[in-house]
Amino acid sequence: MSSIVLFDGECNFCDSSVQFIIKRDSKGYFHFASLQSDVGRKLIKEYNVSEDVDSIMLVENGKAYFKSAAALRISRHLAGGWKLFYALMVVPSPIRNLLYDFIARNRYKWFGKKEDHCMLPSPDVRKRFL
Repeated sequence: MSSIVLFDGECNFCDSSVQFIIKRDSKGYFHFASLQSDVGRKLIKEYNVSEDVDSIMLVENGKAYFKSAAALRISRHLAGGWKLFYALMVVPSPIRNLLYDFIARNRYKWFGKKEDHCMLPSPDVRKRFL
């Protein structure tokens, strides 16, 4: 079963994170859509998420996860030692999300916003985008 990662399509850091996931998701477990896309807006509505969400969102097994919960759930499906980060789920989410929120608040300042161009993925990667 595959899962869907929703990301901020205007954020360079978020785009780099998607590329990071793709490189380490050798089984093709994840599919991707930007929060701003038709698919993203449909899933936001379907899962009764606030329209102003700007966090990474993971839809997995019929549930929506956000912020550090989404990132850590993603990590457990990645190749290599990245799976070990899932152990951080034992840390209470308010504590985990302090770091997540700090990075999220500063991501445009540190990494910038996307211009009108984006990467052109290979056909096998392109089919993973919804």
